Amino acid sequence: MTIDLSTMPGSSARLLDSAGRRDMNFFRNRYVLGLTGVAGIGGFLFGYDTGVISGALLYIRDDFPAVKDNLFLQETIVSMALLGAMLGAAGGGWINDAYGRKKSTLLADMMFALGSLVMCAAGGPYVLILGRLFVGLGVGIASVTAPVYIAEAAPSEIRGGLVSTNVLMITGGQFFSYLVNLGFTEVPGTWRWMLGVAAVPAVVQFVLMLFLPESPRWLYRKDEKAKAIAVLEQIYDSERLDEEVELLASSSMHEFQSNCTGSYLDIFRSKELRLAFCAGAGLQAFQQFTGINTVMYYSPTIVQMAGFTSNRSALLLSLIIAAMNASGTIVGIYLIDRCGRRRLALTSLAGVVLSLVILALAFILQSSSSLCESLFSGSCQGALGWFAVGGLALYIAFFSPGMGPVPWAVNSEIYPEEYRGMCGGMSATVNWVSNLIVAQTFLSIVGWVGTGPTFLIIAGIAVMAFIFVALYVPETKGLSFEQVDLLWKERAWGNQGSHESLLGAAP
Repeated sequence: MTIDLSTMPGSSARLLDSAGRRDMNFFRNRYVLGLTGVAGIGGFLFGYDTGVISGALLYIRDDFPAVKDNLFLQETIVSMALLGAMLGAAGGGWINDAYGRKKSTLLADMMFALGSLVMCAAGGPYVLILGRLFVGLGVGIASVTAPVYIAEAAPSEIRGGLVSTNVLMITGGQFFSYLVNLGFTEVPGTWRWMLGVAAVPAVVQFVLMLFLPESPRWLYRKDEKAKAIAVLEQIYDSERLDEEVELLASSSMHEFQSNCTGSYLDIFRSKELRLAFCAGAGLQAFQQFTGINTVMYYSPTIVQMAGFTSNRSALLLSLIIAAMNASGTIVGIYLIDRCGRRRLALTSLAGVVLSLVILALAFILQSSSSLCESLFSGSCQGALGWFAVGGLALYIAFFSPGMGPVPWAVNSEIYPEEYRGMCGGMSATVNWVSNLIVAQTFLSIVGWVGTGPTFLIIAGIAVMAFIFVALYVPETKGLSFEQVDLLWKERAWGNQGSHESLLGAAP
C-alpha cells in the first residue's frame, strides 16, 4: 500500500524536498542551543536527585539510628520522591496544556528548590521524607515539560538530537551528583550539603527561564499568533519562517480535529492501539524491573556489600559507574538510528543478563566462605569485591546504550498522532510505578533472600524482557509515523489492516 503523505495536513513530508536542501547547523544557532540547554536542566534535576540520594543515604543512616536499623524507612526516603514524581507527571500534562511550558518549568523549579531546602534542614527522617515528596513533584513536572518544550521549539532537522540531549542531561546529572557526594564526604553535615546543593540548578533554571519565551506551538494553539511568530523569527530565516508558520497552522488544525475524537477508552477498544500500548508500556516496565535504578539508587550500598566498607571508596567507585552511564547514553544516541531500536534493545538485554549473573555469582560465593576460599586461595573477599564491581560496570556498559534510551524513543513514535500524548503519558506512568516498586522493595528482598539470589531474580526478569522484545516490539527505525500506524494495523488485522480505520472495526 502506498500512502501519499503530501496530501496530509501538517505532514512534514510536504516539505521533504526543501528540508533535504536545508543545512541548519546545530552549533551555529545559539538561540536554539541555549534554549535546549536551559530546558534540559529539567532532565539534569531528575538525574541529580536520582544520584545524590544514593550517596546521602550512607550518611543519613549514620545520623539517624532509626533509619540505620530500618530498611523500610531507607526505602521510603528513596521512593517518596518517586511517588511525588508520579503525581507530578500525572498532573504535569494538564498543567502544561493549561498554563504553558514556561510556567510549568518555573513551578517545577520552585517545588524542587523548596524540597531541597526542607531536606537540608530536616531534623528527623519524616521531615526528610516530606522534602523528598516536594522534590519528586518538581521532578515529575519537569520530566513531562522539558522534552515537550525542546521539541516544540526545535527545527525538524535537528529535533531528534535536541530532544535526546534531555536523556544525556539525566545521566550527566547523575554523574555530577556523585562528584558532589564525593566532594562533601569530609565536610561537617555531609548529607545536608549533598541534598541542599540540589536547589542550585533549580534556581539557575528558574532565573534563566524568565528570559526565555513560551513554546511557539503552545502560543499558536492559544491564539497568540503574533507572539508565536516572534519566537519563530529568532530561530528561522525569513524564507523558512513562512514555511514553518504555514506548517504550524495546518498542524494545529489537524491536532484540534484529532483531539475532538480521541479518548482514553479508545486505547482499550482498538486492537492496534492495545498492541502498541502494550509494547510501549512493556518496554517502560522492563526498563525498571531489569534493575537500572537499583544500580543508580543503591550503587554505593552495593559496592559496600561487595566489601568496600569505606563510604568514600563506595562513592568513588559509584562515580565511575555514573560516568559510564553518561558515556553509554552518548553511544546509544549514536547507535539508535543506525542499528535500530529492536536490535539495540536485544543486544543490551543479552549483556544485562550476563552481567547480572556475574553479580549474583560474586555475592553467592562471598556468602559461602568455604567454597570461596577454595576457589580463590585465601584472597576471597578482595577478589570477589572487584568481581562484583566489574559486574556492575559491565551491567552499565550494556544497559545504558540500549535499554536506557530505547523505551523512550519507541514510545515517542509508535502511537498515532491523536493518541500520542495519552499513550505516552500512560506509558510514562508505568515507568514511574515500576521505578517506585523497585526502589521500595530491593533492600527488603536482599534482606529476605540475600544479594546474590536477588540479582538472579532480576536476571530472570531480563530474560523475560528479551523474549518480550523479540516477540512484541517491532523495528521502527526509519519509518514515518504513518508507516508505523500501518505496521500496527497489519499486526492487528493482517493484510486487511491497511483498509481498517483506527477505530473502524471491533477487535
